[in-house]
Formats: sequence, C-alpha cells, structure tokens
Amino acid sequence: MHEVDEVLKEVLGSGALDGSGIEVSFDVPTRDWAARRNAPVINAYLYDIREDVSRRQGGRAPVVDDRDIVVRRRRAPRWFRLSYLVTAWTKTPQDEHRLLSAVLATLLPHELLPPQRLPGALGLLGLPVPVTVGSVPAESRSLADIWSALGGELKPSLDVVVTVPFPAYPEYDAGPPVTEGAVVRVRDVDGDSLRSAERAHRPRHVAAARAAREQ
Repeated sequence: MHEVDEVLKEVLGSGALDGSGIEVSFDVPTRDWAARRNAPVINAYLYDIREDVSRRQGGRAPVVDDRDIVVRRRRAPRWFRLSYLVTAWTKTPQDEHRLLSAVLATLLPHELLPPQRLPGALGLLGLPVPVTVGSVPAESRSLADIWSALGGELKPSLDVVVTVPFPAYPEYDAGPPVTEGAVVRVRDVDGDSLRSAERAHRPRHVAAARAAREQ
C-alpha cells in the first residue's frame, strides 16, 4: 500500500499539476488536520481496502530466472481495491474546484499504470495496475458516512480506486529442469534390432537447461 501511495503521489504531481508545488497529503482529513493547514493541499485519504474477487485465479504460475528456466512456482496474486477519497483544501471553494479539475485532468489519462512505472515489489510483479476515477463507492459505505466518521462537513471529492496485485504466498521450489529431449527409436517387432537411426528432439528451453547444468 505504501508503494501505491508513492506512485499516486507521483501521478498527482504531474500533468496539469506539474510544477505547481502543491503538497499531496495522505493524512486523515479531520477537523484538527484542516485547522492546521496553511497552504493549498491535495488530500488522498485511503478509506477502504477490499479484495476484487472477480480477479481471483487458481493454479500456480512459473517463476523463471534470467536463463528462462523455471526455478519456483507460486500462486497467482490476489487483487485488492484501494479506495482513496481525493479532496482539495484551499481558502476558497472556487480554488478548490480548480484544483479538483486539475486532479481529474491529471488522473484520467492514467487508467492503466504500466509495471515500469510501479516502484518496489509492486513493479517486480510485472503486472499493469488499473486506476478508476469517479467510481461509485462501495455499497457498505457512502460518502456522507465517511465524512460523518471523520467529524467534518461534506466536501466535493473524487473517488479514486487503484486495483493492485498482492503476492499470494508461499512459493514452491520447482523440480530440477529437464535436460534431455524426447528420443524416438524404431525397432523390429521382436525388439532386437533398430530399423532406423535414433532421432532426438531438444527444444530451446531444454537445451538452455542442459547448458546451464553443464556450466
């Protein structure tokens, strides 16, 4: 989740907000927090975490090394929806609306974050991360209930959902790689003498595994 915070902060600081110097905060936007601020702030409050069960997969996926040899097997990652309440905090409602417009213009082109842009372990999974802007909040939580729980008044906000993979441990060691390909031998009916020369098939990955073992 901290890696999602990092990439979301990077995205919010780009696009229409590039060079603005406006702070991006992940604090809980309570009344005390709002009273302490003295500069324009964009707040992205993580208010809900739940699994996207529609993306759950069974089975195990192979893990290969730099030689394209399977070294481990692991379960498919579980996907979780991280819901952020994004708000703008300035001295006037008009300025807040301008900031929210800039946030919307910045986030809309980033509906799918490529793995190369994701930090840390999240990027190592090699999976793109979808971002949904302005989605309907979870059925069990309305925006009014969220603001009531925070002890503040209802403010205009954007609901931003980042659906991220989370590794499903444990990983299992794979068996030793196959180093011999398939061999075809044709014999007489009595099985004593060969009728043709032996033919062998060694696929690319089998040849690579054999070379790696010999090294």
